[in-house]
Amino acid sequence: MELQKTPLQDCIILKPGVFKDARGLFSETYNKKSFVEITGMEIEFVQDNQSISGYGVLRGLHFQKGAMAQAKLVRVIKGRVLDIVVDLRKNSATFGKHFSYILDEKEGEQLFVPRGFAHGFVSLSEESIFVYKCDNYYDKASEGGIIYNDATLALDWHLPKEDLIISEKDLQLPTFREVIS
Repeated sequence: MELQKTPLQDCIILKPGVFKDARGLFSETYNKKSFVEITGMEIEFVQDNQSISGYGVLRGLHFQKGAMAQAKLVRVIKGRVLDIVVDLRKNSATFGKHFSYILDEKEGEQLFVPRGFAHGFVSLSEESIFVYKCDNYYDKASEGGIIYNDATLALDWHLPKEDLIISEKDLQLPTFREVIS
């Protein structure tokens, strides 16, 4: 496994080793010992989640607050997505900054999203299967979010607005300024 830094403090990309031969390929997608050695972070993942999305489905930007905040290790096992994270940690050197990265089934890269980040993605393929490990359990009372088209963040989702499919719940999310105030 190889580590690649991103412009956001503590947010990293992990590139697992991929072994190909005539039969197909093999990849070790997670190994706690390797994760700790490479990142220096001792994280105990307690929940795995999976979503299936069609082209243009946008999920996010979501986060959990307070004691129920979650770090996530995300990847795509089918298709292609644009993944976006926003640093909401007020004491961070990269507070308020965002980073986007395309994850797909071919590269198999993973994005580590620390606690205190908002996270979202949009499916760029006909079907995307997105999986993620979380270091804390989901808690409905602790969920939060930021509207996908926030003017302050000015995120580029790589698709025209008319191609986006967004849940009613996500269309009601507050702005970045409302969340941080």
